[in-house]
Amino acid sequence: MTSVRVTCHCGAVELRVTLPRGLDTARRCDCSFCRRRGAAAVSAPLADLEVLRGAGDLTLYQWGTGTAQHYFCRICGIYTHHRRRSNPDEYGVNLGAIEGVNPRDCEPIAWVDGVNHPSDR
Repeated sequence: MTSVRVTCHCGAVELRVTLPRGLDTARRCDCSFCRRRGAAAVSAPLADLEVLRGAGDLTLYQWGTGTAQHYFCRICGIYTHHRRRSNPDEYGVNLGAIEGVNPRDCEPIAWVDGVNHPSDR
């Protein structure tokens, strides 16, 4: 298990996240939202994410079924994490917002087929 610090760009939001599989779960999604956002994410169980600072600065974005919950800093706009539609029991955490991690160092990062999501069938 790896414990990481996640921050937005301006520092208003700070999270502590435990990643049971470290960075091994890094992936990108090609759904209409994620492909525009462009951020790779790693997986964390819901209970393993703690907002240390800036809960009031997080803004929630939802669409479609409303299952996925995407959180952003309302000040700088950086996506920090989201509750997954594919597994509502876990968060996707922005790989690029993890302190000391450059997503380029994790390449190649796998893609998941969000365009053909099982919930849409």
